Amino acid sequence: MTAEDLTKEERILRVMRRVLTSIAKDTYTRPGYRHPLSDETVEDIRQCLGLISAREGELNAAAGRESKARPRFIDEPDSSVVVSLNIPDPKDKDKP
Repeated sequence: MTAEDLTKEERILRVMRRVLTSIAKDTYTRPGYRHPLSDETVEDIRQCLGLISAREGELNAAAGRESKARPRFIDEPDSSVVVSLNIPDPKDKDKP
């Protein structure tokens, strides 16, 4: 889906999500160190991202679009299987 296919509200939500996640990434601190943002601000960012996700879901449902984006765990097995097909060349029939 291109940006032209989205409504103004959907584009705003997408940009807000990108900005909030960038702030979270840019202010990441190692465990044990004090975070530069207050606990209240971190919680507010979480709430905003939750509201953005909920509204995006509502807009997708109203538009009849199915959301195919699903989070996955690293150790979760893939639902697809890749099978490589090595078709031997008839000229190489005598080669091992």
